[in-house]
Amino acid sequence: MAGKIPATVITGFLGAGKTTLIQHMLRNANGKRIALIINEFGDLGIDGDLLKGCGIEGCTDDDVIELSNGCICCTVAEDFVPAIEKLLGRENPPDHIVIETSGLALPQPLVRAFNWPEIRSKVTVDGVVTVVDSEALNAGRFAHNEAAIDAQRSADDMLDHETPLAELFEDQLACADMIILNKMDLLSPAQADDLEAKLRTRVRAGVQFIRAEMGVVSPQMLLGMGIGAEDDLSARHEVHHHHHDHDDEDDHDHHHHDHGHDAFETFQVTRDVIEDVEGFTALVTQTIRDHNILRLKGFAQVGNKPMRLVIQAVGPRVDTYFDRPLTADEKGKTSLVVIGHAGLDRAKIQTALAG
Repeated sequence: MAGKIPATVITGFLGAGKTTLIQHMLRNANGKRIALIINEFGDLGIDGDLLKGCGIEGCTDDDVIELSNGCICCTVAEDFVPAIEKLLGRENPPDHIVIETSGLALPQPLVRAFNWPEIRSKVTVDGVVTVVDSEALNAGRFAHNEAAIDAQRSADDMLDHETPLAELFEDQLACADMIILNKMDLLSPAQADDLEAKLRTRVRAGVQFIRAEMGVVSPQMLLGMGIGAEDDLSARHEVHHHHHDHDDEDDHDHHHHDHGHDAFETFQVTRDVIEDVEGFTALVTQTIRDHNILRLKGFAQVGNKPMRLVIQAVGPRVDTYFDRPLTADEKGKTSLVVIGHAGLDRAKIQTALAG
């Protein structure tokens, strides 16, 4: 691994706090040149735009490369290697690369891509970090949880297998070198201990657990693990689907896999400005509840205010905050991305959010 640039893969479910974790990392980089590659699932580059607009000194647009067309395991041949090569070709190459995967992307195919000849000799996977929304998991959301599965079985006798979300979460745990138990301030000490104990039974030996609040984790903890995860793929088994590594290096053409992303759908909703943040938050909360939306996020203009309102919603939680002045293209409108299980009633959701 000597001479290779380390890359950290950060994965986790929707709203677990990956972007917040990265923002804290950048603000406390202490001069380390950290480049970002963002794999965003949706029609808007929400997370990438938030990072570009974060106001962190030294965080320029050129340091963020968005892979905006979805699942990393299907775009890797077209986008990932060129993105890495672009970073390596910079006059001042980064000290470290951080890759934020989509909340709906599998981490294993991304780690596997580091074995491709184009980049294997230049970059190594320093470690895979999985961020967990501790409150959601404790409540049985976005995870294969005994209480949640029992409740589903009691409501539907046909449910005798894991849901796609549960399998995806197992993949994220299987690939992790470090698990960040985020939002631990929302659990009691007993709940926190119980959650960590249960997760430890579902991961490989030696996986590190870090408890965090608001994504505050020292970069010294996240970076510099020196794992070389691309050399340890056999231990990072995939539950969701299985790839086969080939001895022939030429046999890595781009193929579409049965990756299960049809279990989810995403679409964009646009409307005019909003006048009342509290009222719009209540509207979003009710729409999420009525239509079982997994994630909703986006931007809005509030009345004549010059600042952009960011909207981030996961399950029943809706967070809003002003982050920066609106651009000319953003003025006078609201843009939202809705993510949920396949079969969402787009027309009704559009009508509901229009108020």
